[in-house]
Amino acid sequence: MIQYISTRGGQAPVNFDEAVLRGFAGDGGLFVPQTIPKISRDRLKALSGLAYTDLAFEILSLFIDPGIISKKELARLIDKSFAGFEHPDILPLKPLGTDPSVLIMELFHGPTLSFKDIAMGFLINTMEYLLEKRGEHLTLVLATTGDTGPAAAHAAAGKKTIDCWPLYPKGMITREQERQMTTLEAANVHPVGVENCPDGGDDIDLVVARLFADPALKQRLNLSSVNSINWCRVMVQSIHYFYGYFQACDAIGDPIVFSVPSGACGNLFAGHLARAMGLPITGFICANNANKTLHTAFSTGVFKKEDLQQTLSSAIDIVVPYNFWRFLYFTTGCDPKKISTWMDQFQKTGEIRLDPASAAAIGNQVASVSISDAQTLDTIKSTFTKKDPYLLDPHGAVAVAAAAALKNTYSPDTRIICLATAHPAKFPQIMTKALGTDLPDQAFHPSLIRSSTLCQHLRTCECDHLESALVHAMDQVAQKKRDPWLIIHT
Repeated sequence: MIQYISTRGGQAPVNFDEAVLRGFAGDGGLFVPQTIPKISRDRLKALSGLAYTDLAFEILSLFIDPGIISKKELARLIDKSFAGFEHPDILPLKPLGTDPSVLIMELFHGPTLSFKDIAMGFLINTMEYLLEKRGEHLTLVLATTGDTGPAAAHAAAGKKTIDCWPLYPKGMITREQERQMTTLEAANVHPVGVENCPDGGDDIDLVVARLFADPALKQRLNLSSVNSINWCRVMVQSIHYFYGYFQACDAIGDPIVFSVPSGACGNLFAGHLARAMGLPITGFICANNANKTLHTAFSTGVFKKEDLQQTLSSAIDIVVPYNFWRFLYFTTGCDPKKISTWMDQFQKTGEIRLDPASAAAIGNQVASVSISDAQTLDTIKSTFTKKDPYLLDPHGAVAVAAAAALKNTYSPDTRIICLATAHPAKFPQIMTKALGTDLPDQAFHPSLIRSSTLCQHLRTCECDHLESALVHAMDQVAQKKRDPWLIIHT
């Protein structure tokens, strides 16, 4: 049975259910499995023909003890989590007409049109299942830079065992993303627009981290998180690397590279996890925008927080990519003392300089590049050709531009899978700016048109007061649940 420990080493091993429901480890680290399960080449061949949900069952079974979630319940949770996806293949792989060696993997066919739906639905359905067994309730609090919040809100809507508090930097995500949260008619979903956040979602992350660092408060409010710090998220995201590889290759072992638009590093780490399990991925491209913390780390060995820059690819406007600690843990020898020292130093100074061996270890795993807004717009325009009018969202465009920049560093027979992580309809102003003309049909989606006509329900708060205001609001919601009389008379 796989158990889960902290990257910092101060957490006793826990079972899968505890790792999922707690979110953060008790010592402030991130949960990781004690061992990574391995898949043989023969087993990969056997898995390669499976439909996505069947493949998901096989991969997730390696991480989840059937004594915690039975095989029957696991299959039910998977089917429930992907039933709302619009495409029959769940995550279709399509050629990019401008370059036959480049493929687009569309990760945005879920209910909120973003790749966050892939893992969020399963995570929250799993939480609901575990909480119902225990007779418990959780308060989920998360910071979002655009797509995580809507995915969490939709997945949590109506669940009696969960209250969901998505926090977002007001004015720094698109109107479409905001309204996906604020137009939900769900009494257990409480979106908060946070004003005056110089570092965007990272400012909110700091507040969330302080809430989780207070054991008494965490216990009183029953706090947990569904950001990609939650192990279940990255575990589920590893599946689309297997699925994409199998769809793209002619034989197991073919050279395949993934270009990943990267913010918090959760999606990129999930790819590393898949490769550590035995999937023979040739390499990864970390595609950053102007917020290039990861690019700097991979290319120089310096992990440093810089001032946030607002870009067109707002969901990856992140300057503290917290899943990088998981990546460092596994690529530098699984040494919790080293990770703990680095995390403490980063918290104090905002910077760590890796020793030469560690810098070489991470640099050998991932190539990286930083893509400007101008390059992003040019890529959207150049791929929307008359011959093959494929419309990229700004995050997928970052991945495609990064692939173009580094393509010549790989052998000519290498195929590059670029991850398109959101539907372009979520970014109409950017589409207009890129194409300079009336928007095509691909730039619209019925669900977003509908949400634009509905009333909004939200709280707003200044970032400087967020911590105390949020605790007060959560206490009020909890009190009303305990005493329904207050709903009528307050």
